[in-house]
Amino acid sequence: MSETKTVDPDRSGHPAPEHAAFATAAGGYFTQVAVAFTAVLLISNVCVTKGVQFFSGHHLSWGPLQLLPLNTDGAFFLFPLAYVIGDILSEVYGFRATRRIVYYGFGALLLMIACFWLVIKLPTGDLQEDAGAFQSVLGNTPQLAFAGIAGYFVGQFLNSITLVLIKERTKEKHLWARLLGSTVAGEFGDTFVFCSIAATAIGIHTWPDYINYTIVGFIWKTLVEMMVLPISYRCIAFLKKREPSYAPRSRAAIFE
Repeated sequence: MSETKTVDPDRSGHPAPEHAAFATAAGGYFTQVAVAFTAVLLISNVCVTKGVQFFSGHHLSWGPLQLLPLNTDGAFFLFPLAYVIGDILSEVYGFRATRRIVYYGFGALLLMIACFWLVIKLPTGDLQEDAGAFQSVLGNTPQLAFAGIAGYFVGQFLNSITLVLIKERTKEKHLWARLLGSTVAGEFGDTFVFCSIAATAIGIHTWPDYINYTIVGFIWKTLVEMMVLPISYRCIAFLKKREPSYAPRSRAAIFE
């Protein structure tokens, strides 16, 4: 193994490099990871149109804070994976490459919204008696789409840049701190922005419901990151080992 690829002073005995290591976003597994990220993003932004409430028959409050029922949306089980994959992208390929995927995801979301709008406007004639069902499911897309795009931009940039900045200081050590720290920053920004804009579109109209919706979303997404941490470790180790271009890079090369 060449010295440029030896980045763990604790295991190899070699001194830590001057800069954090990243792989180039060409060939390798970059495309597969990017496609998985975009797919999760698009599917989540369709599932989010359904409001979900757990323990709806129970009402429990602690002062002004509503504890039960728990308010969330239909993307609660899938969307956190976008941040898990975003962490993998940022850790292995760096901020510059992840920023490209954020832009691609933004374009894909805009295309999806435009297609939904166009299909809703198209006439059905006598072909379908329940044509309104399509609009009832996806008719809220302008508000939800704006919420998704705004939250996505804020959250993913916070997530990626936080992870890369921590990695600049820690190099290859303390991966858990980078993954959790970036998730807390990214999920907080995403959840606050998204919930603030999207709440009324899924039936949330009171402050207790809104606060519950925001807190539940943030805590749940952070817990998902913690639960899948062992999988994230394995995926990152797999990619670092098999990406031939993974090597230390200067700060300018990472952020330009």
